[in-house]
Amino acid sequence: MTTAIETLATLSPADRQRLVDVWEGAVRATHHFLSEDDIQFFKPLVRDAYLDSVRLACLRGDDGRIAGFVGTAEDRIEMLFVDPARHGQGVGRTLMAHAIVLGARSVDVNEQNLQAVGFYLHLGFVQYDRSHLDGLGKPFPILHLRMA
Repeated sequence: MTTAIETLATLSPADRQRLVDVWEGAVRATHHFLSEDDIQFFKPLVRDAYLDSVRLACLRGDDGRIAGFVGTAEDRIEMLFVDPARHGQGVGRTLMAHAIVLGARSVDVNEQNLQAVGFYLHLGFVQYDRSHLDGLGKPFPILHLRMA
C-alpha cells in the first residue's frame, strides 16, 4: 500500500541516498543495455547534478521508504524511477499522474528500455522524434514522446 505523494523540496541525506538507490535498482532492472561502466558513469551525475536540476516528488510506502520518484522541469518529465520491488504496483502510474497535474506533457525515454517505452505509450504518449545518441552523446537512442 502506498501513501500520498510528498514533494521533496529539501532532501535529507538519507532521502538523497535512497533516491540514488532507487535509481540504481531501477536501472539495473530495466536498462539491460547499459554496462557496469555505464551505470558507474551515470551514478555520480544522478547523485550530484541531475537530482538538483528537477522538481522532485516521491511516493512512500507505509514503511516510509521511497518507493519511486519523478523529476520534472517545466513541461517535461526528466526522470521517473521505481524501486524494482514495487514494479507493477501502480507507483509509476501515480507519479506520472502527479507530473501531468504539474503540467508535464513530454518525456524522453531510452529506445532500448522496452518496458518504459511500453509504459509511456500505454499512458497515451506518442513518439514525435528520435535521437540516435543520448544527451551526453552516448550511443543510446532516445525516443521523444509527448501527450497525444
